[in-house]
This record gives sequence, structure tokens and C-alpha cells, in this order.
Amino acid sequence: MDSATRAPRDAEDTRVVLDGRHLPLAGVVRLADAAAEPVVPREALARAHRSWRAAGRLAAAGRLYGRGTGVGAHRSVPVDSRDEAEHGLRLLRSHAGGAGAVLPARQIRAMLAVRANQLLAGGSGIQPAFVIALTEALRLGVHPAVNEYGGLGTGDLTALAQTGLTLIGERPWLNGTPAGAGRSRATAPPYGLPGGRDRGDGLGGPLTPGTLLEDTPADGVLPARGYRAAQTPPGPDRGTETGHRASPAARPEHRPGPAAQAPPRPGRAARAEPHPGDAAREVPLAGTGTAVPALPAPVVPQPGDALALLSSNALTLGQAALACHGLDVLLRATHAVAALSLAAVCGSLEAYDDRLHALRPYPGAARAAAEVRRLSGPPGPPHGTGDHRIQDPFGFRAFPQAHGPALQAADTLRHIVEVEVNCPSENPLISADGTTAYHHGGFYAAPLGLALDALDLAVLQTAQLSAARLAALGRPDLTGLPAFLAEGPPGSSGTMILEYTANSALAELRACATPASAGHAVLSHGLEEAASFASQAARQALRAVDAYATVLACELVVAVRALRRRARPPRTAAFAVAAAALPAGTEDRPLTADVTTATGILPVLAAL
Repeated sequence: MDSATRAPRDAEDTRVVLDGRHLPLAGVVRLADAAAEPVVPREALARAHRSWRAAGRLAAAGRLYGRGTGVGAHRSVPVDSRDEAEHGLRLLRSHAGGAGAVLPARQIRAMLAVRANQLLAGGSGIQPAFVIALTEALRLGVHPAVNEYGGLGTGDLTALAQTGLTLIGERPWLNGTPAGAGRSRATAPPYGLPGGRDRGDGLGGPLTPGTLLEDTPADGVLPARGYRAAQTPPGPDRGTETGHRASPAARPEHRPGPAAQAPPRPGRAARAEPHPGDAAREVPLAGTGTAVPALPAPVVPQPGDALALLSSNALTLGQAALACHGLDVLLRATHAVAALSLAAVCGSLEAYDDRLHALRPYPGAARAAAEVRRLSGPPGPPHGTGDHRIQDPFGFRAFPQAHGPALQAADTLRHIVEVEVNCPSENPLISADGTTAYHHGGFYAAPLGLALDALDLAVLQTAQLSAARLAALGRPDLTGLPAFLAEGPPGSSGTMILEYTANSALAELRACATPASAGHAVLSHGLEEAASFASQAARQALRAVDAYATVLACELVVAVRALRRRARPPRTAAFAVAAAALPAGTEDRPLTADVTTATGILPVLAAL
């Protein structure tokens, strides 16, 4: 279902603006799906630059947590000012301890988009070179390797530490497409200048020539630029199974800090033309004639950069955005599927009457009822099978009441994600006027975790009714059709097995709906005595997308089969789309392909 709920490509909408203020959830999804490319307005980059300079002034005036001190239980352990840069490197290396499976590129790209936008909100104090490198990675179709386990809803520390080590060149980049893994990649000279020197333009911080600050378009929006480097051919460290190590700092025996590194040479780096949606473009490597994909230039880390990068739930937010988008598509498709099932059992629209729902003014229930009415089309001639029923089973009669809360829960989650991706959350947080550094708990993701749990629980409620409608479609007393819509010799099974398949997926959905927010942890010598577990809730919501899609697809297959048996199938757009896509055969046969096809057309039904 991951591919079925991807953002559609739109030739007229090939950019997503990252400005730290106005990134919508849909924009995160489009960047994750490489359906658009990121652009950064000049003022947003200037805001990040001012925050970086302010953090330097505040650090010079007094210690900042994580820069002049250790972190967690070591919060009171002072760090010598001459050791701050190396302290940041140690922080990245020590916190890059994630475990479990490497996450899919789509989820990691969502994280990169969220983190870049948050940093542009201007509270982190990080050098802007990191923002440029993050947007470069999105454009070029490369991403860091990030493991599944490590976050607890108090900051995605391991994921962002792994990302940080990739940005500075100590870990390899992965290509955006599986076929690209294992090939060497070219890099540009490093971003950033040792010692934090400023170019003097007041906009980009310590950037080398040829960065995204050049060639500013007339509209003031700066596209992140890809680089085609022509420097040294790949050596033993440059080509690995998982990508390319962009810096000799990756070697354990050679890991100089920023102060020990030579300044980057100002050699010219040609820019790659933007191609939205492409993976890393292949370019000639000088002197070899070999085509290699371009990479973001490694960032030279400065004091304070490490914790500024880590202080975020960017991975969890990216996953939440993808889950919210996927479930929203399915919830909208459910209106069409429920309308088809209602027609298949000759059900009544009485329970969907707008006057009825005006008496109990729940917005979600009223919307669900209105959508089923709209998608059902004008009432057709009675089939006779439903004439004797005073009221329909719960799966049909209580649909608005069960489905409405899921619609409202999706709206709530979307709002929370959009708040979080457009505001600074770092600890310490540099004030907008640059005069104060706040030490706070804004990274504690309770609102996000609770909203994710609420959506999973609400989706479970409506999915249970989907399974109930599927079972009803196999009952002759409700449809007037053969049991399980079977044809052929006596004892044929028809669609019987889809009840089992749907309930198997429903069991997975039920497990996903167990509230992650009920978890508890005490960490770092008791200093951190709670966690929101939003990270776990986000992973559960992603699994819920696949599970709910399967339940709904099973119902759709059976509803279309039932309606095809009618002398007068409904003349609705939903039936026309589904009937054109699904196989017409009714003999006993494997129905896996039918369910797969039905899953693929759910986004089409959602758009009706």
C-alpha cells in the first residue's frame, strides 16, 4: 500500500518551499516521494544564519547545554571551550547507536525534509551549511542509512546522529533507488570553513563558492543545487556495498576535527540541473570516463552543531506525515467502498440523512454520511431483497458514527504534524531576537504520540465495520445471492476466504491500535524519567496503513462481485472504476491478484 498512497506527480507543481513556517503535510509527502524538489527562500536561510551567529555569541557569554556541557546525566559536566568541536563529533559518534532494520528511503527522505524545514525556523543555532546539505540530499536522491530502533518520542537521537555522520562524511550515502546501491559517487568540496569564518554576505554562513546562494531567481526562492565534482577517482574507501564515504574522516585512523582539517579548496564544482523525482544523477568522474551519481558536499562541523542537529523528532514526524497521508487516502476511499457495499445489500440511506445528522452535529459523522450519499448516486429501482428490513446491520447503519471519528482524528494529526514541522523544537532554543537560549522540554512529543494513537484506534473502529460488511455480503438472507457469492458446483467457496484474509489484517490493525503512549521508561541515571513513545506510535501507524488497505480491498472485491450479479448494477463512478479494474471471473480461484488490484485503485476511489 506504500506505493498506492504516494503523492501524485504534477507537472505544474514541481517545487516544495522549505521556509520554516509554511510546510504542509502534503509537501513532506511530495518530497519523500521525490514528486517535487525543495527550494529555500532567501529570508529563511537568513533566519537560520542569524540563529547560528546568535548561538555563537551566547556560547561565548556562558555555557550552553550540549555545547559547553555534556548531555543527559552529564549535563553538569563542563566541556572546555577548546574541545567543543571535538565534543560535538564525539556526541554524533556516540549517539549513532541505532539498531534494527534500515528504514526505507521514503521514510528517511521525509525526515530530511522535516529537519531542513525545522532548522529554517531559526531556533537551532546550527550553521546553515547543514540545511544546504539536507536539501542537496533530497534533490540528488541520496539518503543516510538510518536504523529503525533508537527513538522514544523525546528526540530521534540515533537517527539524526547517523544522519549527522553522513552529512560530515563519516558514513556512506545510499542511493534513492535500490539499483544504485554500491556505486561510487562524486562529491564537492566541503561546506563550511574551519573556525566558523563567515563569507560576509550575511545570508549563508560559512559557505564555499558555488552554493545555493548564487543565481538567486527573480522570485527570491533559492533552489538547492546539486554538484558535479571532478576531483579524485574513487579509492578503496569510496565504493562500498551501501554507497560512498564522502570524506577521509570515515577512516578510524584518520578523523581530524574541524580545527585540524585543511580549508576546502575553492575549486569550481559544476552544478547538476534539477530533475524532480530522479535519483542521484550520474555524471562523469574526471579522468575515468565512469558515470557516478553526485553527492552533497560534506559539512565541516563547528561547535554546537551536533546537539542542534539531534534535538528533533524529525524522523517520527516524517513517518507520522506519511502515515497520516496514507490513512487519509484510505479513509476517503472508504466512502466509495461503503457506498458500493450498501448498494450490494440493497441497504437504506435513511441512516445517512443530513437532517438526522444535524440533530447530533459531529462534523466527522456528517461528512461521512454526506460522502456516502453523494457516491451512492440517485436511488435506483428497488431490488426487493431489502424491502422487508426495518433497519440494516451495524456495518451499514452505524457507518457514519464509526467512520466520522477517524476523519476527525486524521485532521487532528495533520494539524499537529504541521505545527511541529514549522516550529523550532531544539534544546537549547535560541530566541528569535538572539538574546536568550531557552532550556526546555519542547522535544517531548506527547501531542504527536497521543494523536497517532487516537488515529489508530479510530481507524480500527471503522475497519471492524468494513470486515462486518464483507461478511454481510456473503449472506444470502441479506443479498438474495448465493452464499459467499459462489458459482459452480455445490460446495464452491466463492469469496469465503476473504473473510479470513480481512480478519488477519484486522488483527494486525488491532495490534497497531494498542496505545504506544502507555509506555514508560526511565533513562540516563533517572534524569529522563518519562518518554512519549511517539516514535513507536508512528511506526504502528505506518503498519496500520497496510493493514487497513487490505481490509478495505477485500471488501471492495466482494462488493463488486455482488453488484455484478445484480440485473441493474449502480450507475456510479465508483462502480465504473472498480468494475473496470477488477477481474470478472467468478469461478473458484486464488483471489490474491484481485485484492492487489483493489488495493491499487483505492486512491482512485479516494479522489472521486
